[in-house]
Amino acid sequence: MTVLYENDETVTFDGTTEATLPSTAGVAAQGVRIDVNELSRRVRVRNRGELTLLDAVSFTLSAGELVAIVGPSGAGKTTLLEAIAGIAPVTSGSVRFDGIDVHANQGAFRNVLGYVPQDDIVHAELPLQRMLRYAARLRLPSSTTGTEVDDAVRDAIDAVGLTGQVDVQVGSLSGGQRKRACIAVELLTDPHVFFLDEPTSGLDPVTSAELIAHLRQLADRSATVVFTTHSVEDLTMSDRIVFMTRGGRVGFVGTLDEALQQFGVSSVPELYRRLADPDGPTYPAAAAATAPDPDAGPPEVNRRPGASGLTQWRVLTRRTLETFVRNRLTLAILVGSPALVVAMFAILFRPGAFDFSNPSPSSMVMIGFWVVFAAFFFGLTYGLLQICTERTILRHERLVGLRLGAYVASKVTILVPFLLLVVVAMLGVLRLLDRLPSRPLSTYASMGVGLLLCAVAALGLGLFASATVRDVGQATLALPMLCFPAVLFSGAILPVNLMARAGAVLSVGIPSRWAFEAIGHDLGARRILAQGGSRLGPPLLASYGGHAGTQPTGTYWLILGAFAVVFLVATWSVLVRSTRRSMH
Repeated sequence: MTVLYENDETVTFDGTTEATLPSTAGVAAQGVRIDVNELSRRVRVRNRGELTLLDAVSFTLSAGELVAIVGPSGAGKTTLLEAIAGIAPVTSGSVRFDGIDVHANQGAFRNVLGYVPQDDIVHAELPLQRMLRYAARLRLPSSTTGTEVDDAVRDAIDAVGLTGQVDVQVGSLSGGQRKRACIAVELLTDPHVFFLDEPTSGLDPVTSAELIAHLRQLADRSATVVFTTHSVEDLTMSDRIVFMTRGGRVGFVGTLDEALQQFGVSSVPELYRRLADPDGPTYPAAAAATAPDPDAGPPEVNRRPGASGLTQWRVLTRRTLETFVRNRLTLAILVGSPALVVAMFAILFRPGAFDFSNPSPSSMVMIGFWVVFAAFFFGLTYGLLQICTERTILRHERLVGLRLGAYVASKVTILVPFLLLVVVAMLGVLRLLDRLPSRPLSTYASMGVGLLLCAVAALGLGLFASATVRDVGQATLALPMLCFPAVLFSGAILPVNLMARAGAVLSVGIPSRWAFEAIGHDLGARRILAQGGSRLGPPLLASYGGHAGTQPTGTYWLILGAFAVVFLVATWSVLVRSTRRSMH
């Protein structure tokens, strides 16, 4: 990566060797100045009352510095980092970037701020270069050309020293390389201020030193870099160190040598022990940041344009499809499990159940129900793991301007064709094997629309549940809880007419009930039961009452479509609230 300085000197980083930077005398500082003034955060904890996480924290960081936040466990390092970055809320105080309040103007800083959490924020299934290209398209303006995207990706890869791994799957990279890949994602937008939470955690000393060296280069080149760490070795390259003490207070802000002298110790481990000692002396907080001049007028925020919602939808759709294709196990489950279920249907049901002269009423009901439930089940399971498995990535991309409507729409765009394939294959195979009756193509088209709408409604329910739960384990536990109502209150196992009043009311909110009635209406089940050659038909029809399956097909479509819209909007709403909590 080549950088041009104001004195027309250039320096090239090859990502693997140290480079001597030109003199910065007379050159405007890179990055931003950070002023933290009386920053406090208090939360209420059940059975413990109010807990102070940050206590009147104040200090100033100069532009272009590499700053380490250190301290004992529980001292509030990550809380402080997130508060400075504008991600976590604060009770009082302020954080200003070049005089601009971060918490009041967070949206304006999305494209000039980089944040790397402890967890990986990259898709492990994609090659490094492909992953970064998708990330660039999500962040850069829609008008950015392909050449400009390629240049940004190449520069980011060069800056973190991963030039030789461009075609390597991210999941196959080492821990240190994956961390650098996460940093490369943030470099795509040339951030002016960079925050990293425990970037060297779990890395060996050599890899850790290399990563800190890359951060040192980044600070010297273009950004103010702030990171948290537990490692003593990470401090040697830092311009300034913020020492946190228990109770969320600042014990000292300055260089490592200044801290050792201030506390009268000769080593960093001794310094840590002094800071961690709850009975040790109390050290004065750092000086408060300089207050802005009230007569200077409000500072202006230099906003950067981001990608439009339509562009993000296209990028997310392509990325989701590529992750499916590259993950052979996921693709096999998406395609193979419906084929297996249809094969079981063919083995389970005898042919001729809908023969008018000699029907099998109980088989008719079961075939109709299980076809509906299969559509519901696959829609639900396809959606259930979509969001919870990439929650960390989603929250991070939301911080840099991801539009949640585009995100939800991309999931629907990719998964609905899979569900359509399931519905068509299921109806086609069952008809060819005479498990479903001979009807005009228009009847099967109508059945297909009803089943697809049921599947999409279930997909929306699955996405909603996936957005609500915290992890894959909870999503797995939620599956039977969502499936049982679809079975019990569908009107097939027990007709709605025979349910208890509460059950009948609950069945109104079950999509599979309306899809089951729609299938019966399309196949003319009421006529077969009433006038067919089975003596069991009329009493079974009486148990269903005079209203089941009598509505026009369009009515059932509208009901199922309404379920789909409600669940998808609910998914979007949950994501808005949950990501807002992580941003404020």
